[in-house]
Amino acid sequence: MKRLLGQVAVVTGASRGIGRAIALALAGEGARVVVNYRESRERAESVVTEIRTAGGYAQATQADVSQTRDVDRLVQWTLASLGRIHLWVNNAGADILTGEARTWPAERKWDQVMAVDLKGTWLCSRAAAEAMRGDGGGAIVNLSWDHVAHGMGNPTAVIYAAAKGGVAALSRSLAREFAPAVRVNVVAPGWIRTEWLDGASVEIQERVKDATPLGRSGTPEDVAGAVAFLASPEAAFITGQTLLVNGGVVAS
Repeated sequence: MKRLLGQVAVVTGASRGIGRAIALALAGEGARVVVNYRESRERAESVVTEIRTAGGYAQATQADVSQTRDVDRLVQWTLASLGRIHLWVNNAGADILTGEARTWPAERKWDQVMAVDLKGTWLCSRAAAEAMRGDGGGAIVNLSWDHVAHGMGNPTAVIYAAAKGGVAALSRSLAREFAPAVRVNVVAPGWIRTEWLDGASVEIQERVKDATPLGRSGTPEDVAGAVAFLASPEAAFITGQTLLVNGGVVAS
């Protein structure tokens, strides 16, 4: 039985990687999925095509989650197109590990990650909860990082730890603020085979494997399964919690 049949789910940053896997998983559970993207409409439409080919429902729409005007437009577009919002997944994140962004000055990297990962999660959570509370409630799932509770000693990790640690902290407060109508939970991935890890050296990939009790790096589908669970009726009495998806690298 499909756990999210007919529900409307918005997934930010859903054109690739973990976001794509989440969109596919939610659609597989019967949700009508809004595939949000910031830049690549082509990639977003590819995700929509995958979902539709499998018999699901999806539409793509552009919005920069770090901008209030774009977030409001995304919410209103969803309500106008699909009637309401049952589920919102804040997956969008700034990539400062690959491409041109690797060469940016540290302060520019900091500003970008804070704007997208932290501010974007805050803006979207508030806008989504307002729509949900006025129409029967819903669930929000935010993406954090397992190492915010553990630490990692490099300059890039400091930036992500500050932003993703903020996501974990604000989610606990939002869970209390939005209760009882809206549940807010967090999924904190560890080493996941996204573009950066797939492009890393064999040595780094072996170190990740050796450091993981379950003996492998994670997949985007591993993360998507956790999100689908927290979105489902099976998690109806769970709010304000963080679920680590990391093969045991960091334990809570």
